[in-house]
Amino acid sequence: MKDRLTEIGFAAGWRLVRMLPLPAARALFNAGADRAYKKNGRGVQRLRRNLQQVDPGLPEPVVRDGLRSYARYWLEAFRLPSLNKQQCLDGFGISDEHYDWLRKGAADGNGVVLALPHIGNWDAAAAWVVSNGWPMVTVAERLKPEAVYQQFVAYRETLGMEVVPLTGGPRPPLDVLAERLGQGWIVCLLGDRDLSRSGVEVSFFGGKTRMPAGPAILAIRTGAPLYAVDLSFTPTQTYAVLRRIVPPTEGPLDQRVKATTQLLADAYAAGIAEHPQDWHMLQKLWL
Repeated sequence: MKDRLTEIGFAAGWRLVRMLPLPAARALFNAGADRAYKKNGRGVQRLRRNLQQVDPGLPEPVVRDGLRSYARYWLEAFRLPSLNKQQCLDGFGISDEHYDWLRKGAADGNGVVLALPHIGNWDAAAAWVVSNGWPMVTVAERLKPEAVYQQFVAYRETLGMEVVPLTGGPRPPLDVLAERLGQGWIVCLLGDRDLSRSGVEVSFFGGKTRMPAGPAILAIRTGAPLYAVDLSFTPTQTYAVLRRIVPPTEGPLDQRVKATTQLLADAYAAGIAEHPQDWHMLQKLWL
């Protein structure tokens, strides 16, 4: 029964939120975030602890702002399928230099690996990539219930991207992603939380955690350029900053993967420190 209610809730979100006028939807989602903040449940407490790890001196209102930012992510995610190509382009900001990095990577046929933490609106970033005419592929965690996972796959495929299952697919996901890079695709991966329990241990804001090895392995294996992506919210856009990550070329593979993943962690930290309220990490992260 709980799984069925979860399925219905997500389905209703994608249908009903798009019907509301945007100001009314924003007010509704902000009110929900403020209510969650006042209830101070486990997710809110975890967000507070995570933000304190980022900076013990952060003021308490950042936690409330973080919940509002997370609510904005969901609001925009529910409304994304109703946007046209131009609206997806207009709702996203990036410097001309960083845009050229992506354009060149796609045009050269080497592909691009984009790795990012759970920050800002990563679905808006994906919709922007696709709206530029660049083919994009990502990996999806198999959520429970299965019907919710299928909803998320359908949602992201509606935005124009290919979705590869993290587990249970006909081929290993890294093989599919490497093949797509060889075809000039852009690979977009969330990289700040390890879902396999066998990730690479890194130092992150003074503590130890594990992050997935996939982005580093792909970049080393294929030679595709690797960028850490920092996303933040402005009043009207999701704004992106890219940080180039250059994997070491000498030494055993496992050491190169570990060093590259640490470089990614450092790049994530630089962006999160600049706008911690947009980092949506409500799960346990540090070991």
